[in-house]
Amino acid sequence: MRTEFPEIAKSFLKIATVVLIAASSLPAQTQKTYEFTVEYNVPVKMRDGVTLRADIYRPKTDEKLPVLLTRTPYDKSKTWITPFAHVAAARGYVVILQDVRGRYESEGEWYPFKHEGEDGYDTIEWAGSLPYSNGKVGMFGGSYVGATQMLAALTKPPHLTAICPTVTASNYHENWTYQGGAFEQWFNQSWSSGLVENTEMRRWNSLKTAMEGMNELPLTNYSPLKPDAGGLAPYYLDWLAHPSYDGYWKQWSIEDHYGQIQVPVFTVAAWYDIFLGGSLRNFVRLQTEGGTDAARKGQKLYVGTGGHAGGWGGKIGAVDFGDKALLDPDLLMLRWYDHLLKGEANGAENDKPVKIFVMGKNVWRDEDAWPLARAQATKYFLHSHGAANGLSGDGALSVIAPVNEERDTYNYDPADATPTIGGPLCCAALPPGPGPQDQRPAEARNDVLVFTTPAFSQELEVTGPISAELFVSSSAVDTDFTAKLVDVWPNGFAQNLTDGILRMRYRKSAEKPELMNPGEIYKITVDMWATSNVFLPGHKLRLEISSSDFPRFDRNLNTGDEQASATKMVKATSMIFHDKDHPSALVLPVIAAAKP
Repeated sequence: MRTEFPEIAKSFLKIATVVLIAASSLPAQTQKTYEFTVEYNVPVKMRDGVTLRADIYRPKTDEKLPVLLTRTPYDKSKTWITPFAHVAAARGYVVILQDVRGRYESEGEWYPFKHEGEDGYDTIEWAGSLPYSNGKVGMFGGSYVGATQMLAALTKPPHLTAICPTVTASNYHENWTYQGGAFEQWFNQSWSSGLVENTEMRRWNSLKTAMEGMNELPLTNYSPLKPDAGGLAPYYLDWLAHPSYDGYWKQWSIEDHYGQIQVPVFTVAAWYDIFLGGSLRNFVRLQTEGGTDAARKGQKLYVGTGGHAGGWGGKIGAVDFGDKALLDPDLLMLRWYDHLLKGEANGAENDKPVKIFVMGKNVWRDEDAWPLARAQATKYFLHSHGAANGLSGDGALSVIAPVNEERDTYNYDPADATPTIGGPLCCAALPPGPGPQDQRPAEARNDVLVFTTPAFSQELEVTGPISAELFVSSSAVDTDFTAKLVDVWPNGFAQNLTDGILRMRYRKSAEKPELMNPGEIYKITVDMWATSNVFLPGHKLRLEISSSDFPRFDRNLNTGDEQASATKMVKATSMIFHDKDHPSALVLPVIAAAKP
């Protein structure tokens, strides 16, 4: 019995759980139902002679039918994926589930991203040429399985008709392995640690590893993945060896090659998902940079609640978004594919391109575009008398620009880093859990600056990309700055909405690091990705600023040393300026209330 990385399996099971509802949700009077057979471990020969294996769910009919394909490193036989295969096959699709190279029943060596383009092309062309295929192939799946779709689409396989990448990234340096120059430690170590179990089983059939050693330095010495662990995850060490956006990453970058994508893309994202930034970037840029009219005009975007951080809601983390939040993206995808691959006139062609869940009001809304054209970029300026430290400090936010104000100062100690509390987490358990969580324990710290508006008397909707424009300095040659948007409830519960981080050596460029001059003032922009939230009457809007979010991101040791091998720590005194000449601000996309 296989028991590989149960926490990762649980994460993907949460993403796919609502599929179990699908069979009973399909309108029986309009959908023809097929019986189907399953053929296991069908060999598919790649161009270099390596054999990959796939399970084929084939409806019992003489009709030629479209193919829905997924290529996964997570075991094609797992229950997180097979329920969807049953639903789609019964709906009239040939469903193919394939283990990617070097995973489970497929031959070859596993290395993330490396072979997904060519292997994807060869598999798509094989699937589209099957005697019972109508020649149209669509793809589906989330996270890394979304990467297998995007990388295959770049190779322009003739039989590929559309893809549906769910909660996935656009650039495997930024928004997979690093963010803002900081190493995504929790994801990189937990994901890689889970994957090595199958790698070890294929070689020696014995490995027991635990999620431990997050505090180990240097990062290259993380126990389950260090070099003397048998070379089970060489890619982890390669990731650490390439902290800048260089040729290693560019060979697999999606966003540098959108023009090679020829097909429509249905992007599924989630507000609390670890890959939200990349998913939104894919949608926005494909509309203008896609390689064909079909790719540019055929974009769809769905943004739900949790993704990796708890599935598709109602309850995500500590917040219950209600029953309305449970809108199955797989059913929307199947409706979309019914139109594209079967030619059904089901109305999908008339749907607006964007569907988002608006938190706070907890409602779904269809939109013509993302970002919303009617959003007004509004600056909420930082204010204090120089004592914004912690929840009891005097930090404030308002739309009034500052004049003469004292700077705020805090001390960041890497040995006592500000802890991660919720947010976009994957792929192992981290108390108190992922998604929205109460941020007050972090706000009680003296190394967290807290800026808050008065309670709102009427609704304020914030929907779209968010950033923090900050004027900063530090005693260190390198440090991090974090920014977090929070919705404060009348009872004090501080709900995190979205956040960002910037490693100062990458303030100018992800490709060429440049250390700071201690004491010099720099203007920086912290990309906080995006959200859609209505701040209800009685709620407050809050910005938290600090220098760590550990262990989600690695600790900046403040020395300027290479982060992969560094062990020496120094404390940093950091400053946030907010005066007439240095108007630090939170930039929000505010949606004006509709006029009666």
